[in-house]
Amino acid sequence: MHVRKAVILAAGYGTRFLPATKAIPKEMLPLVDRPAIQYVVEEAVRAGLEQIIMVTAGVKRAVEDHFDREPELERWLEQKGSGQQAEEMRRLAEMAEIVCVRQKERLGIGHAVRIARSLVGDEPFALFFPDDIIESEVPAIKQLMDVFYRHGGSVLAVQRLPREELPHYGIIEPKPLEERVYQVLGIVEKPSAAEAPSDLAAVGRYVLTPAIFPALERTQPGAGGEIQLTDGIALLMGEEPVFACRY
Repeated sequence: MHVRKAVILAAGYGTRFLPATKAIPKEMLPLVDRPAIQYVVEEAVRAGLEQIIMVTAGVKRAVEDHFDREPELERWLEQKGSGQQAEEMRRLAEMAEIVCVRQKERLGIGHAVRIARSLVGDEPFALFFPDDIIESEVPAIKQLMDVFYRHGGSVLAVQRLPREELPHYGIIEPKPLEERVYQVLGIVEKPSAAEAPSDLAAVGRYVLTPAIFPALERTQPGAGGEIQLTDGIALLMGEEPVFACRY
């Protein structure tokens, strides 16, 4: 099956960046000359993904507005002789088909993924966490898509980390298959450095089969009443193989 759709999760509170994110979504904080979320959308477009589904919160209109047309601004820029900027605004709005769906209650990452189910349908999809900006000659998500096409199961992006950083991530138990590709035998969320099964940490890129949705429906809420994606993936591993790609 072809991967055509991307889901971008943009509904978090951004508490690590308060007070800057009290009124401005963290995804809209600038990195050099553009907001963080634009880098993620551009990565999806470079990988050939055709439709982007953004899961947003009710107060995050700025994310949706950023990728919408604003003809009045375009006309004003052209009248000022800034035709290049006007063209950039049009390009931004036309780079991909973008659809937004609201997460009315913030009940965890797994819950946010579940919300996109009606738009994703019964097909594999790419999942992005916009907190993670990944610079790579071959887009990180494209590397995962290639692994999916070869092996046919869900794929996690992983990176090697120093032992002292492992307690902040989900850590996989890997079975090497080929260069930079592993079968995931288990995943432990935020283990101690001594208990971590490897030094390979899951980061914010996934290619997931539609089987993740029923797995997330069966996932019980964890700490704070939140439904965790890693718990859903752990259930999924009991039904089909899951892989990891070190980008």
